[in-house]
Amino acid sequence: MPARLGTGFRWLLASSWSTNLGDGVAAAAGPLLVASLTHDPFLISLAAMMRWAPPLVFGLYAGVLADRHDRRWVVMAANLVRVAVLCVLTFTLLTGTVAVTGALVALGLLATAEVFADNTSTTLTPMLVHRDDLAVANSRLQAGFITLNQLAGPSIGAALFAAGVVWAFATELVLVIAGVILVSKVVLPAHGRDASDVQSGVWRDIVLGLRWVVHNPAVRTLVLTILIFNVTFGAAWSVLVLYATQRLGLGAIGFGLLTTVSAVGGLLGMGLYGWLTRRVSLGNVMRVGLIIETLTHFALAVTTSAWAAMLIFLIFGAHAFIWHTTSISIRQRAVPAHLQGRVTSVNTIGVYGGLVVGSAVGGGLATHYGVTAPFWFAFAGSALFVVLLWRELTRIVHAEAP
Repeated sequence: MPARLGTGFRWLLASSWSTNLGDGVAAAAGPLLVASLTHDPFLISLAAMMRWAPPLVFGLYAGVLADRHDRRWVVMAANLVRVAVLCVLTFTLLTGTVAVTGALVALGLLATAEVFADNTSTTLTPMLVHRDDLAVANSRLQAGFITLNQLAGPSIGAALFAAGVVWAFATELVLVIAGVILVSKVVLPAHGRDASDVQSGVWRDIVLGLRWVVHNPAVRTLVLTILIFNVTFGAAWSVLVLYATQRLGLGAIGFGLLTTVSAVGGLLGMGLYGWLTRRVSLGNVMRVGLIIETLTHFALAVTTSAWAAMLIFLIFGAHAFIWHTTSISIRQRAVPAHLQGRVTSVNTIGVYGGLVVGSAVGGGLATHYGVTAPFWFAFAGSALFVVLLWRELTRIVHAEAP
């Protein structure tokens, strides 16, 4: 943590790490809770939908709130909603009165509040850190996401759930409360709010954000890249469990190892990020990253070796960390302070919209042409888009906020 990042960012980082651990615990405990209350496959699948749908439904409105109001208070209010929901859920678990419908509603409310908290939290970093240090700051935030949300959190959540259902959600409750307290210590500068803008309609604000993205070549390219590559990624990863079992011959534990190895690759990317960005331009970092992602799909389509797949996932995890951190930093540098919330929300729509479309494509391809078909689709689509985007990637890194 370089001293130049400042005290405010340290409070934000601590809050982010705390809530990320809580989210990781919930990622395992939520589906386990629903599965313990019902054996209906449809209801169990709804638990996953409750986490995927809110960003698409509420993402744009979350961006408007972030640009209209004090962003620290928006983050605190969203997390306090999560605290209230967790209190009710914990109470019903203690009294044995929880039902599957109540559990699904609670998970949906938690995911919805998380949309507002996460979207607004992303806008705080460029308010606290100098633009030249955004890459370093975002790498620290992403390190917490990988280690706590993806690696440690789900394991801890599953262990706590096994020890007693209530312990998992009580732990998440404590961690979210800690996140609220920590972010309350942050002192923010003004972010360009104007009294007349606050009085305008929500739809007008959303349209202004969308229009700004469309007319800004750098951010438009970033959002389009994320949308397209998440379509190809979502197509391949939607059948990953079938690929692991049918193509690689892995069981449940082996399938879990693929995700773990990818997260370990993310830690490797975190360790290399500072060294890499001091020696390679951000444009070339993005170019190489997209080539790696394209070749990842090709390599997985042709291999039948579990060990080779593990190595591929390790490299892909490092790429995912480096590319995602670079993309966030470039977007934060390019977008004016008063539009950060809405532009972030448009980016979020691109992320989840691409995943949803890709999942549908991947499922259809796998059903009709086999489990490797989504990976061939992902390779071909990614390769085509890299060729079309190649020249633009050197331009977007020079974008500056007005």
